[in-house]
Amino acid sequence: MGAFGVRDGERGQGTVEFAVVTAAFLGMLAAFGMLWRCLESGLFVEHALLSASHHVQLAAPGSVADVFLY
Repeated sequence: MGAFGVRDGERGQGTVEFAVVTAAFLGMLAAFGMLWRCLESGLFVEHALLSASHHVQLAAPGSVADVFLY
């Protein structure tokens, strides 16, 4: 037993846990910041519009036929 009733193998465990949690929190904060910038600049909306226009152009004739032939 070490000082203050703590086992010798467990000394510094709180410091290590604090460092790990702090690093994880900072990583999440950075990821949320990057996500915020992408949402603010409209990158996701622009990508969705470009993808949807290609999909609608290719699928529209088949969709219209499905609706009217049902």
